[in-house]
Amino acid sequence: MKIICIGRNYADHARELKNQVPSEPVIFMKPDSAILPKGNAFFIPDFSQNLQHELEIVIRINRLGKHIEEKFAHRYYDEFTLGLDFTARDLQSKLKEKGLPWEKAKAFDGSAFLGPWKKVKDFKLNNLEFSLSRNGEIVQAGNSQDMLFSVDKLIAEVSKYFTLKIGDLIFTGTPVGVGAVQPNDLLSLQLEGSTIAELRVK
Repeated sequence: MKIICIGRNYADHARELKNQVPSEPVIFMKPDSAILPKGNAFFIPDFSQNLQHELEIVIRINRLGKHIEEKFAHRYYDEFTLGLDFTARDLQSKLKEKGLPWEKAKAFDGSAFLGPWKKVKDFKLNNLEFSLSRNGEIVQAGNSQDMLFSVDKLIAEVSKYFTLKIGDLIFTGTPVGVGAVQPNDLLSLQLEGSTIAELRVK
């Protein structure tokens, strides 16, 4: 199972981190060991002093595919959820300054939190409101229609390079508002105004 992540898929977030708005999807990966086991708290790793939350819509692939045309991409998923892509921003910045890959800042154990899976047919995936609250205060809010590259476009692009297999996950990018988490923070993931998952930071 692969975890495929998309960076800078919301223009405001790209500008927030002083990055260029991309003309094609920015792709990076996480190993399956990055998934935080269900029911576990999230522990801030000791190698970061600036561990940040990134709220994302996550798609789960349900059939094998390669070189998928965008017009057929909708056939390759029927479930989604909200997730958190935790990022050691200080470590990432140091690695980027040296021109080095930044998997250590993005792909460490427990860096991918997943909420409960939802059926795509029950929602309007191209106009989906989602948000993240930290200790009861909304810190990130987005709508999928603001994605630079839609879910179907992402699947078409990703499948040019990687064979998609059943169970693969695609983290589709985060909206503006990323920020640091602290011990004892309670993170609440909201979909269309309803909380679907909570996570305690340790």
